[in-house]
Amino acid sequence: MSNTPAELGELTSMRVFDARPEVVFSCMTMPDHMANYWGPIGMSTLLKRITIEPHVGGGFEMVMINDDTGQVYPVRGVIVAFDPPRLLSFTDAETEGGMVTEIAFRDFGDHQTETVTHQRNVPVVLLTPEASAGLETSFVKLDAYLATLV
Repeated sequence: MSNTPAELGELTSMRVFDARPEVVFSCMTMPDHMANYWGPIGMSTLLKRITIEPHVGGGFEMVMINDDTGQVYPVRGVIVAFDPPRLLSFTDAETEGGMVTEIAFRDFGDHQTETVTHQRNVPVVLLTPEASAGLETSFVKLDAYLATLV
């Protein structure tokens, strides 16, 4: 089934991480970091299944794996904004409707970074409380990983 514009929505999530913007940005764009936390709790992403070309127009591809069932969830897209450590934006080719994710990084001082993640053209299936909870657990995993870098 294809999405009509009425079925697409927007999501915004804010989070403060205990790390400088350069570190948080690096963790969200470098495969060596991403393999340690990417995906919601219960999912893993192997380093060998992550490819990122860190520039505007660059592609990215990764495969999340359900830890219990082994089911795979590919993520593939194109970077549309890359301004370290302030802005990262990418399309998601695997999501119907042409979802775009934009992450703004703001230095809060005292080694803290606020991220504002804004997604548009979000399919209705990803607008559920369960999907939002999955995104939130990804941030929990990133928090835990950042703590190991200090």
